[in-house]
Amino acid sequence: MVHVLVACRCLLAVVFAASAFGKLRSRRAFEEFTSATRRLAPGWAIRPLRGTGATTGAHRLAAVVVAGELAIPPLLLLPGVDGVGFALAGLLLAAFTAAVVAVLRRGDRVTCHCFGTADQPLHPAHVVRNLLLLAVAGTGLVLTLAAPAAAPTLTGVAVGAGAAVVAALPVLLFDDLLDLFTPTTPRRPTTP
Repeated sequence: MVHVLVACRCLLAVVFAASAFGKLRSRRAFEEFTSATRRLAPGWAIRPLRGTGATTGAHRLAAVVVAGELAIPPLLLLPGVDGVGFALAGLLLAAFTAAVVAVLRRGDRVTCHCFGTADQPLHPAHVVRNLLLLAVAGTGLVLTLAAPAAAPTLTGVAVGAGAAVVAALPVLLFDDLLDLFTPTTPRRPTTP
């Protein structure tokens, strides 16, 4: 089980590091994420964070989300605090999932900019992706809290980390894969 725990740690560390990097790679990327946050987050989450001047509640909430994403990889990879990392990852994933469900229920077409770039509007498949990642966070938390882990073998760490990187690829390329496999509705020809 210790190698499953290694895979859970590595998978979530890669996903959250890539997510934070995608949002911070440029000022424009962060502004696009802030704009998406304004449309995704409920008003009760933004209102208390309202500031004065150019800093809006959405800016502050976006910064809090990115700070949480930046904190997760070291928490997962440092000994003794991985339970906190799994709990924070689960909390963020639950919030993301709730926001996506709310947007889908409203019928709003929003791109989330989850990894910094996305032209694909939110889709029910985003809920499935988040629930799978939430299951990984839950599994990691249970394994962390269940019993003291035995020391992993070097081979086991290599296999677990390798499996995590391979599993992270479809998550990181999710919008591209969704775009590739989602049928498009052909436009009706316009009549003069």
